[in-house]
Amino acid sequence: MPRAEVTGAGSESPLAAGGPSTPPIFSNGHPVYGSAVDAQTRCVHWHGETDVVALKFLCCDRYYPCFDCHEEDAHRGEGAHESSRWPVARWDEPTAVLCGVCGTELSVNAYLATEDCPSCTAVFNPGCALHAHLYFETPQRTR
Repeated sequence: MPRAEVTGAGSESPLAAGGPSTPPIFSNGHPVYGSAVDAQTRCVHWHGETDVVALKFLCCDRYYPCFDCHEEDAHRGEGAHESSRWPVARWDEPTAVLCGVCGTELSVNAYLATEDCPSCTAVFNPGCALHAHLYFETPQRTR
């Protein structure tokens, strides 16, 4: 796969001055950090046909293709930090998940309720549901 346009990290991120050193790729105008290998947000860890989402991490306000990409990037430099998950109270915010095919941003609720992008119909990897707990708080169940 060809490498997407790479540019240096600018001041758009709170960690740009002393944190992660990986420059972003751009997916439909959105910077995506980590070990992304193409502009549809596939990475070195997950690069199948349907691995086309990036998730915004609240701790640094950046999109990453996967948890491992964030962990590798977030533990470098002065801006090193732990990841934080999307709290249930914020699941309706519209910029939690990025479709790497068309650039549509989705809320957590919208993402969890679909198997494909509501804008371009790109199919999302169904196996990602197994890792949802890494990105999103688990709602408390009531009896």
